[in-house]
Amino acid sequence: MKPVYALYSHGKDAQRAVDALRASGVADRDITVISGVPMDEFEFSHIDGKNHLWSVACLGGAIGFAASVALTTGTSNAWPINVGNMAINAWWAFLVPIFEVTMLGAILATVGTLVATAKLGRRRPVLYDPAVSDGKILVGLENPTIPEADLQRALVLDPSITLKTV
Repeated sequence: MKPVYALYSHGKDAQRAVDALRASGVADRDITVISGVPMDEFEFSHIDGKNHLWSVACLGGAIGFAASVALTTGTSNAWPINVGNMAINAWWAFLVPIFEVTMLGAILATVGTLVATAKLGRRRPVLYDPAVSDGKILVGLENPTIPEADLQRALVLDPSITLKTV
């Protein structure tokens, strides 16, 4: 079955449609809700709200830190130079590259996670309608698994709403 969606003018209607889809047996991860403005006061805005971005950024920073410490200390130890009884590893001078590479690791991990979670590299079309930019709220399913009658009952709340396919 093709992707199916409906457009709503008010957040209450979109919330009722999401609740009706859930009552029909559709999992939250299968429901797509797109709005041009934040809808934090409605429960549907928190679907798939949990992510591990902070953990991934910390891991990227830790990898960047370890790589920069290994690079700076390894480079200074591998360079045979007489430093006159001073420390070979000058930590004060190493702080800037260590900080920069640590931040680079965190930033690259964050951007990579955002690209992966936003599914920017996928080839098939995403559910979208230009009316979302005009203030409408899109509620739909990319791969509907419920019968079409249940889908019609869940998404079409009044006669002014039409069911659309991609």
